[in-house]
Amino acid sequence: MAHTSDYFESTLAQRVSKASLGISGSGRAVRIAAIESPEDVGPLQRVLNASSLYPVFQPIVNLGDATIHAHEALIRGPGGSALHTPDALLRAAASEGLEFEFEYACVVAALRAWGKMDVPGRLFVNMSAAALTQLLTTKGTGELLRQMNALGVLPRMLVLEITEHERVEDMDALADAVAQIRGAGVSLALDDFGDGRSSLRLWSQLKPEVVKIDKYFTKNISQHGDKLKTIQALLQIADIFGTALVAEGIERQDDLRVLRDLGISYGQGYFLGHPNLAPLQYLGADAQRVLAERQIVVFPELSRATPNGQLRNLALVDAPTVHADTSNDELAACFAQWPDLHAVAVLDRAQPVALINRAQFMNQYSKLYYREVWGRKPCVVHANFQPRLIERGHSVDELVGILTSEDQRYLADGFIVTDNGRYVGLGTGDQLVRSVTETRIEAARHANPLTFLPGNIPISQHIERLIKKKVRFVACYADLNNFKPFNDYYGYWRGDEMIRLLARLAMEQCDPQRDFLGHVGGDDFMLLFQSPDWRARGERLVQAFNTQALGLFDVQARDAGGIEADDRHGSLRFFPCTSVSIGAVVIDGGRFTRAEDVANLAALAKHDAKRAGSGLVERPVI
Repeated sequence: MAHTSDYFESTLAQRVSKASLGISGSGRAVRIAAIESPEDVGPLQRVLNASSLYPVFQPIVNLGDATIHAHEALIRGPGGSALHTPDALLRAAASEGLEFEFEYACVVAALRAWGKMDVPGRLFVNMSAAALTQLLTTKGTGELLRQMNALGVLPRMLVLEITEHERVEDMDALADAVAQIRGAGVSLALDDFGDGRSSLRLWSQLKPEVVKIDKYFTKNISQHGDKLKTIQALLQIADIFGTALVAEGIERQDDLRVLRDLGISYGQGYFLGHPNLAPLQYLGADAQRVLAERQIVVFPELSRATPNGQLRNLALVDAPTVHADTSNDELAACFAQWPDLHAVAVLDRAQPVALINRAQFMNQYSKLYYREVWGRKPCVVHANFQPRLIERGHSVDELVGILTSEDQRYLADGFIVTDNGRYVGLGTGDQLVRSVTETRIEAARHANPLTFLPGNIPISQHIERLIKKKVRFVACYADLNNFKPFNDYYGYWRGDEMIRLLARLAMEQCDPQRDFLGHVGGDDFMLLFQSPDWRARGERLVQAFNTQALGLFDVQARDAGGIEADDRHGSLRFFPCTSVSIGAVVIDGGRFTRAEDVANLAALAKHDAKRAGSGLVERPVI
């Protein structure tokens, strides 16, 4: 056996030639076919016979230290030809029935080119699950290792990326193939995870050393909170399996900042480096600058920070049921046995069809001679055959219509809860009111319903991130002066307008990538500045608000410079027009370990600013 790269080329040529003639690897005919002339050979087959495929290399970057960790080999066809692009090559392979031969040739081209280069780092090479299984079945790991040695590529420097363009038919066979290559020292990566073709089972069973996250989840992640939450979930899974994650498709510096701060190990994409004939030795200046930044990025928030309360979490009434032939006497006995039961459901083969209100039924049943005349007759005469049926899992907010419905029977009777159409219990109007209230209070801790800005929990989480990275930042606590008299005098609607005005102006003064704005509640806001010109931004906010807030007062109040309203003691007195005070404290992240301590200092700074009357006041940290 020759120990040169010519061996791969000759072997490949033999495989392609035999495939075109209908000959198996052992020389036995597997189909009857005429010998094709060169003119009848497909375009891809001619490319494979001529060994015209070549790789370009795209860097995979360590996001922690900004070094080049590895390169992925991406195959191209002859330049200027119809088969130059990967998509064209894949279509031709499918059309000519050369899927395995094409993938085999891609591996050969990548290893041959890499072996000729004296560059550090690992090489990622793509291969489908079917091709990997067939390769090991036909050639085995021993011969594969000898061929890699002939091309000058060490097994520990090779990472095979499993691409899933179709469903894996034999998972056990693939797992056995993976065990063989891993035993030979070759590592495994799962490509394009999350694109709908790669499965969590594949990750769990194969235990790849690397999983590459599909570019759908990384593209514009700085603007999509749902994608960020998905990546955070993948990080948890990766931690369980001991897997390193590679974020693919990084094309914008804002997205790189988010992925960097999420703790993704490696990244790949045009912003980090384009595919090139020569492997990249050093990361570009723009990417290095982003990865070297001390500041943290502001994570995007979900449009709804927390899911609405689900009916599944309500304390349902596990109540007995009746049927259409249940008598009035039997129903009365049921209510007597369950004194707190507000209603009972009528079932037809486990499906609820009606609801009988206890109070209404007992009012009729207690009438003179009712038991003697109607006691043995069916109770459905008292039933409401249009009850409110609620499927388990509906959001509580969707049930608010029960509270505001013109038909108040729904509030008095409550509602029937089903699971896939089958009866599971009853819900009461009181439970619904309490659940809606609790859900909205909890949601407000995540996102304020008036301004839709992050609430207390995201504020604390962002402070913790700043502290963890030991970032120097400025915590500013903004509060309105004389807001309560304004709100009492003009009403809550105009008071809400003033709060929204402050939120809008504060947002205009925040760098969306550096500065965080949260709504503590009421007229209190928290600004966490990483921008070096934070003081100028704060002063512009004060000036803009104090000017524009005057537009919410009437002409007489503006001319007088304020309004007369009751103070906290009920005494009528004059209050100047509403203004904003901002207390600021410069935080050295390395000195703090708890977000609560930073929030307390910011609150003290706010009190200093309130005593000053208006404007921005910085409180020194002792």
